[in-house]
Amino acid sequence: MNKQETLNILEKIKAGTLSPEDALSKLCTEPFEDLEFAKVDHHRELRQGIPEVIYGSGKTAEQITGIVTAMLKKGQRLILITRLTPEIAKQVQIPALRYEPIAKIGIVGEIPKPSGIGKIVVATGGTSDMPVAEEAALTAEALGNEVVRLYDVGVAGIHRLLSKLDVIMNAQVIISIAGMEGALTSVMGGLADCPVIGVPTSVGYGASFGGVAALLSMLNSCASGVSVVNIDNGFGAGYLASIINHQRG
Repeated sequence: MNKQETLNILEKIKAGTLSPEDALSKLCTEPFEDLEFAKVDHHRELRQGIPEVIYGSGKTAEQITGIVTAMLKKGQRLILITRLTPEIAKQVQIPALRYEPIAKIGIVGEIPKPSGIGKIVVATGGTSDMPVAEEAALTAEALGNEVVRLYDVGVAGIHRLLSKLDVIMNAQVIISIAGMEGALTSVMGGLADCPVIGVPTSVGYGASFGGVAALLSMLNSCASGVSVVNIDNGFGAGYLASIINHQRG
């Protein structure tokens, strides 16, 4: 249930076409649905403005099918499934499911038109960071944002990034995604006048410690206006960027 649907119930009470008792019953039965293997949070959009997103890793195709079916029955118009493997995606019994293999995201429903204040720029240090970047970009697009992708603009060839200064300066939010030493995020923080969300990735040789080196580098950035999410957490970055991009006044 979203805010508009809740408002409609309140309007019906005001107009006298729905009794307070019936409204209470409807609201009380909406918060979550117990499927035994999952408790689907149908009130997530009402509380947070964004509906529940399904984390696909570790779930069976049958479990994902059941959760999506429950959400569709409650009128959910767009459903995201993150960390969905190709093997499980093929087994999910939802005809409308579209699978994005690079991001490992499943989408049910249509991506909405952008409703954010400005543009979210998703930038990567290298091509190897694209899976995390696409997870961030598709999440942001699904939440109603215009996304500009800048891939492979890392500090090893910083002229590639500097050639896109106009894009950087026109961003409302920047998601900076990098592995190795994660230096791209500090550079972005020093160039941009908007919030920069750093996403360390597990890309790199042994001493990168699976993304820990990039994580610590971003956390220790001397650039102001930089925040950091967890290693490989493209979804979290896209979600946070969308919240920032929808803050009005």
